[in-house]
Amino acid sequence: MTPLPQPVPSAAPSSNDTLIQKARHHLLQNYKQQPIVLARGQGTRVWDADGREYLDLIGGVATCALGHCHPDVVAAAHAQLDTLWHVSNAFYSQPQIDLAAQLCEWSGLSRAFFCNSGAEANEALLKLARKVMKDRGMPERFEVITFERSFHGRTLATVTATGQPKYHAGFEPLPAGFHHVPYGDLDAVRAAVKPTTAAILVEPVQGEGGVRQAPAGFLKGLRALCDEKGLLLLVDEIQTGMGRTGIPFGFMRDGILPDAISMAKALGNGLPIGAMLCRDDVGASMVPGSHGSTFGGNLVAAAAANAVLKVIRQPGFLDEVNSKGAYFLEKLRGIQSRLPPGRVVEVRGQGLLVGLEMDRDAPQVLGKLREAGVLGNAAGERTVRFAPPFTISREELDQSLAIIERVLTAL
Repeated sequence: MTPLPQPVPSAAPSSNDTLIQKARHHLLQNYKQQPIVLARGQGTRVWDADGREYLDLIGGVATCALGHCHPDVVAAAHAQLDTLWHVSNAFYSQPQIDLAAQLCEWSGLSRAFFCNSGAEANEALLKLARKVMKDRGMPERFEVITFERSFHGRTLATVTATGQPKYHAGFEPLPAGFHHVPYGDLDAVRAAVKPTTAAILVEPVQGEGGVRQAPAGFLKGLRALCDEKGLLLLVDEIQTGMGRTGIPFGFMRDGILPDAISMAKALGNGLPIGAMLCRDDVGASMVPGSHGSTFGGNLVAAAAANAVLKVIRQPGFLDEVNSKGAYFLEKLRGIQSRLPPGRVVEVRGQGLLVGLEMDRDAPQVLGKLREAGVLGNAAGERTVRFAPPFTISREELDQSLAIIERVLTAL
């Protein structure tokens, strides 16, 4: 396999090093950033400030689903920039109207609210659950059941909903009203339901929790339980939505319809936009003045999202995502079988959302992969996550796999 072309070494100071020193002086040090400055991207490939090329198998953490600088998305954003950038949500705008119509048609839900991020979309879900229960004459119902190892965002409410104590540390006391139970355990969920429970919030695949899939039928069981107890079923589709698992939305694998879902990431292919979609009957609780956003559904981001949907919804497009995902998983499991036993503990995933649970801390593995020209990120302490663009070619998958095997063999 042809190695990635790299710049000729220079005696001049590294642009990466210079910029990183500046970043460490001025940026809040709240991220564990990999020590490169990405400067340019095209498709599946990115280049750092020194001109070194990488295969980007994380795509902004499952965000650049059509790759970097996809021509259709670029054209849509440019056209909107030349027309109208922003108006208050006190007015209608066609990009938002068109986007809401596309999302509702694709998801089977009826109403859309636009915001800027996944955390905001989940905040909208949580507010919706409380408002619906108050409108139903049950104000005592305000609590939400979520799951161990889940991840729902970084705001105070969504980080409390997150079932990972490491994200809670330092922010106590946390808001009341959240209960975490084992993921995939329907009996545990049933036991956790109380007269104060309003909703269940679940991810079809726990991305930050190590790329862990819900057991078959689990979402269907949650839907039945919610119907039985009069609860709302809220599904976090921030990573799994927009075709990431090979189907439009993760909840569709169990053939159910939630009361509401959150989405973001791939919706704008990197431009900041999130959405909460809901059924008509629950959406009726969000009356004028009950919720809002200054920048939510920004016209440029909405135009980009319409272009993303137009590409992803083309006949056969998601079949290709499924095919590439199955190929990637098969080849990774083949690599696992050729490595010393236990080096790769498990290969997990659906579609093009894949996790490799390792026998060591993920950052150690990621550093070696980056040095060899492949970018991924950590999902939990020991899981390396890959979420490549849907547009990745078979040749690029093979090139990536060759690098991954070489690096894991040399660990």
